[in-house]
Amino acid sequence: MTALNFDPALLDQAEQVLGLMRAQGFDQAQVSVGRHRQRELNVAHNEPSLMRSTEQIQVSLLGLLDGRRASTQLSSLDEAALRHGVAELWAAAQAAPQDAANTVSAGQHARIVQGPLEVEPASLADKMAELLAFRARETPRFTLEESAASHHQSQSHTLTTGGSDLADRAGWLSLSAFGTAREGDRASSFNYAGGDAHDWVDQAAETWFGIGEMMRDTSQQIDTQPLGGKFVGEVVFTPNAVGDLLGWLLGQLGDAQLIAGSSLYRDQVGQVIASPLLALKSRFEAPGVVPLSGDACHTPAVSVLEEGRLQTLLPSLYGSRKTGLPHVPTTFGWEMAAGATPRAELVGQVQRGAVVGRLSMGMPAANGDFSGVIKNSFRIEDGVVGAALSEVMISGNIARMLKDILAVSRERLDTGSTVLPWLRIGGLHFS
Repeated sequence: MTALNFDPALLDQAEQVLGLMRAQGFDQAQVSVGRHRQRELNVAHNEPSLMRSTEQIQVSLLGLLDGRRASTQLSSLDEAALRHGVAELWAAAQAAPQDAANTVSAGQHARIVQGPLEVEPASLADKMAELLAFRARETPRFTLEESAASHHQSQSHTLTTGGSDLADRAGWLSLSAFGTAREGDRASSFNYAGGDAHDWVDQAAETWFGIGEMMRDTSQQIDTQPLGGKFVGEVVFTPNAVGDLLGWLLGQLGDAQLIAGSSLYRDQVGQVIASPLLALKSRFEAPGVVPLSGDACHTPAVSVLEEGRLQTLLPSLYGSRKTGLPHVPTTFGWEMAAGATPRAELVGQVQRGAVVGRLSMGMPAANGDFSGVIKNSFRIEDGVVGAALSEVMISGNIARMLKDILAVSRERLDTGSTVLPWLRIGGLHFS
């Protein structure tokens, strides 16, 4: 290892594979060689079930031939396997459609080290013991069907024929809980919470990533009620449901919608597209994230929304060449700004509606219209949270919802790759 904790063997292996790609005859190529080590303690049905360490090798290849693109992933650095993989990639590229927008990055350089690269195995056991004790003490009706406390160490080296040379080594801790609550022969639906952190010693296990709150809420969802009747009301979206809105918005700003010409925001940069209460920026150096894009570019920080005003679109290198829009390198990792309203007041301001834990809305229409089932949700009447709900649907328009945000919570949920608040939104149709 070097002083920066990089494994020189990864660079040697990436150079070897890039040499094979050049010798095969590719016009351009991108090679990434990575190693992921994971140490984890698993729980099944409230009992520790497995402590293990694993290591995975991943070799990602992308080759361009006369504008034709092909890619593949291998799990071995065996020379025969590499040569076979490169030959198969060559055949796939010859059969691929031609597209002048295909290219690889050029001149990108980065050396990134972040997070805890090592961990004491006992710390994983201690954190899981905290969670199991919380479950037994506070939510005995909740069963941890699957749960894991783990440490990850990931390192990779990426090279392109355009001269890009990117290396990263990152470590992070993960804690997750998945399960259901039961009483007699009655059971809730399944629910999940989890996330990544660089250090978790300063908080009890259940306070991380909303895990304890998820277990408490699920314990209250054994018995559910229909909402009864149709009406127009308000919702308080939890951060999990806010994530659905975020995913839709990012999709509108990314390659697929921009290239198809179906993005609602293609010509809206500089315009107000959401409530002035909403601000969104990148979090590309979060736990479990490194600031490198899949097309081998460094990803500097980016602001997407400021006071509801769209600051940028997010086309990749390919999307930029395809559409003529400026390239904005991204990876995952996003943060919404906190608001000024305490979370309890968000609920207290709702006359009729629901707290929405998850939103299952399938594929919204091109204009943002959707109809979906709300899950892990509770009734709100006159500002008071009531019974858990079953078989309740809401419908509306997502683009309209972003403008109809009435309040943003002061509190936020940090799961590592996302930091999201609770949102109060009006004008939803319940049925």
